[in-house]
Formats: sequence, C-alpha cells, structure tokens
Amino acid sequence: MNARARLSLFAVFAALFAMLSPTAIAAPASTTRQYAYVGGGCFWCTEAAYELLPGVVSVVSGYAGGPIPNPTYKQITTGTTGHAEVIRIEFDPTVTSYRAVLDFFWAIHDPTTLNRQGADEGTQYRSIILTTSDQERATAEASRAAAQPGWGNRIVTEIVPLETFYEAEEYHQDYFRKNPNAGYCRVVIKPKLDKLKKHPGVATPAAKTKP
Repeated sequence: MNARARLSLFAVFAALFAMLSPTAIAAPASTTRQYAYVGGGCFWCTEAAYELLPGVVSVVSGYAGGPIPNPTYKQITTGTTGHAEVIRIEFDPTVTSYRAVLDFFWAIHDPTTLNRQGADEGTQYRSIILTTSDQERATAEASRAAAQPGWGNRIVTEIVPLETFYEAEEYHQDYFRKNPNAGYCRVVIKPKLDKLKKHPGVATPAAKTKP
C-alpha cells in the first residue's frame, strides 16, 4: 500500500471515530409537547389568560363539544350547535404539568355559573374540560375536587371526552394582543389579566407536579 492509500485509509478511520465519539454525538433537542383543552366563557379571555402561564407554548381558540362538523362563529353564537368556545393549550411538560394547567383554570373564570360567564350567556360559554385519556379525566376530576372548597357554590364544570377540536376563524386568534384598545379588551380582559399577574402560578414559574 503506497503512502497516498495509507493516508486516505487513515482519513476514513478518523472520520468514523469522530462520528462515533460520545463527545461528537449531540443529544437531540426535546420536542415533547402536551395539550389541554378547556372552555371557560369567551375564548378571547381564556386565551389571553393562559398566555401568562409559564410553560405554555401556544394557545389556539376554537370550538368543541358539539355534533356539527366545522362550525362557524356565526353558528356558535346561536347556542344551538352544542359547541363551547374552548382553547387548545400547548405546554412544555418539562416546565409545567397537565395538573398545574388545570389548577390555573379555576382562577380565570367562575366555574359555578351554568352556561354563563359575566354578561356572556348560553351553552357556548359553559365551563368545560375536554380530556383525551382516562388519566387526563382522573386528573381533571381531582383538580375539580381540590378547587371546590374555594367556591361557595357547587362547581358545574363538565368533564367530557374530546371528540374534535375545530380552530376558530383567524380573526379570533390572539384577539387581545391584536385589539388591546377594543372595548371588551379594555373593560373585561385587561382587568382580569392584571389580577392574574399576581397569581402564584404566574408570578413564579408554575411548578411541575405529578398528574
């Protein structure tokens, strides 16, 4: 074997060694994400509230809980479709947990008023948690039970399986951020957010607890 061939073979082995060396293998970035689906009145409010919670990656407004496929906002407002205004919360489980996300839910709305939140009335504004597994349902029930002593009246929040989540129209997404000076945002949403900023889960990073 001539010198050039030996040099070429050495280069091949060196490259293979570098590829297999533990210091050369970078751990892949974590892409784990989990989701929670809740409704607590107008989704403009609940979306803005959850965007304050540490560990939340994104929040999408939408509709769920009714039998009609691909409902529109105009249909939802009639209160006859069976859907509720809900949000899909994407969160990082290394920062917070499904239980912590649900525990925050009780602070952002009144779960004791049936089919109503403030001036918003109708089944589309009902308090609801939609689950995707038996474990999520058990966690939701435990969170609801733990929240009950803090309310004088009985919590009426539904806990039901999620069938289909439909994203709301684009103009509903990030509504508060896009329309901070709109009347509803100034009078209803902003005061609520100012109060929630003092919530323990927001003022300090939400603890990652067991489901």
